[in-house]
Amino acid sequence: MSYIIKRTDTFIKTAKKFFKKHPLLIDKFKDVLLKIEEDPFHASLKTHKLKGHLKDQYSISLDYKYRITVTIEIQDEVIILLDIGSHDEVY
Repeated sequence: MSYIIKRTDTFIKTAKKFFKKHPLLIDKFKDVLLKIEEDPFHASLKTHKLKGHLKDQYSISLDYKYRITVTIEIQDEVIILLDIGSHDEVY
């Protein structure tokens, strides 16, 4: 099963700024996207459900410091990228 990845306008804007500051993470991000398409719950992604006001979202690790927040629609096999940044920036 393969998932469809969609990006919100906010994500696109945030990602442009993020990768301008962190160009060395672009290849890592591409690898993470490939894993998300195949299995958004792959162990290396450390995917986990969030709590509180973000309870409808999941967090996926880009690396130790940076995260990607997403919504996962299992029924439609769609993953919507919402935000990218450090732990403090996305939560």
